[in-house]
Formats: sequence, C-alpha cells, structure tokens
Amino acid sequence: MVRLRRFGARAVVALSLAVPWIAVGCGEDDGIGTRYPVTGNVTYDGKPVASGTITFNPDNPDAGRVATGIIRDGYYSLTTMANDDGALPGPYKVAIVAKDEDDSVKVDTKKGGGSRNPANVIKVAKAAKDLIPKKYISIATSELTAVVKEQTNSIPFDLKD
Repeated sequence: MVRLRRFGARAVVALSLAVPWIAVGCGEDDGIGTRYPVTGNVTYDGKPVASGTITFNPDNPDAGRVATGIIRDGYYSLTTMANDDGALPGPYKVAIVAKDEDDSVKVDTKKGGGSRNPANVIKVAKAAKDLIPKKYISIATSELTAVVKEQTNSIPFDLKD
C-alpha cells in the first residue's frame, strides 16, 4: 500500500512537471502550427504608408500558410487564422498593395449591392490612386522578402521607386 501511494505521488509530480512542456510543444489548436507575432512599419520614401494590405507568401507553400495584414498609418500586424495571430516561422515573399480610394467615384446603387456590388468594387478600385509603385503589388516583382523567426518579429519595409 505504501509503495502504491509513493508511486501515485511521484506520478502526480511527474505529470505536473510534464504538462506545461507538452502544452508548449503542441502549437495552436487548429493544427497548422505555432504562429509568432509579426508587426512592422511600411514607409514609402521615408513616409508612413497611410493604408493598404501586406501579404506574406511562404517560399514553400507546402510547408507554410499565407499571412496577411492591414496597413494603417504605416503600421501592420499579421494574421494567419485569427486576428493578429502572426505567421508560421520560415522565409516569405512579400507583396504590398496601397491605394487611396476616391470617395467621389459615383457607383450604381440602383442595381443593388451598393459598395459590395462587384461592378462597383471594380469601378472604385480602377479609380483608386496608387500610393506606392505598382511593382510592390506582386511577389513576382516586389523583390521584398522576410524571414519569420520563432519569436516576436518586427519586420519593417521602406519602399522606394
């Protein structure tokens, strides 16, 4: 009986020490892996980019997931699955889109959908002024890269002509 109690006490102690380590190694509950915070500033010729989107595309799509972020006043934070959950570690190609939508563009609200009507979305997008050079819109032409490390990451981008 004494042996059983000692074994039980040892098992409880061992489990209590092991559980935190098991939890740390498990990653996210969604099964895609542990994401690490990624934030940064986006500037163009030294000035903050007012608004836009940033996309991190993994170098190896089979080993990663795309992460995106909204740029506001030159600052972004990446999301993979849940708001601001960061990105999986690894190398990425980066694309940035920054446009100033013209609120004066007239859209057809009679056909329904208002601003969600695809025809209206296209019309507003075509009229929008680029805030940065077009080369940054695509990972094929942007030449922007980043490496997300297994830590909190601050990755700035200073765009040039």
